[in-house]
Amino acid sequence: MSEEPGAHRRVPRGYVYADHIPYETPESLDDLRGRTTGVIQVAPPISTAPDPRYDLSDEAMVKHLYSAVVRDGNAQDQEALLHRATLMRLWPELNLPVRCRAIWESKFPALVVRAARTA
Repeated sequence: MSEEPGAHRRVPRGYVYADHIPYETPESLDDLRGRTTGVIQVAPPISTAPDPRYDLSDEAMVKHLYSAVVRDGNAQDQEALLHRATLMRLWPELNLPVRCRAIWESKFPALVVRAARTA
């Protein structure tokens, strides 16, 4: 029996969308060359806010920005917007999905060491 074009397929039982989100990472933390001062503006998918500007002197804004860039940015976004030292400092406090954090920490063990030191 063939399925009609446009017919809906069922999602397999136990399928969890969060387990299939493709998180990207840069090749190296040394590639992170983002700014540390000023105001930056980002585009979707990092932010869909009407005014997606982030003041880098505001710690809360920086945490929000870094969480969004790690979670939703591609490698090019991450390299352009994240700064290595700032990422290392904020890593334990970023609001990230468990799987996203695990992918980054698996690729960059220095992040795990940093998180362990602050715990």
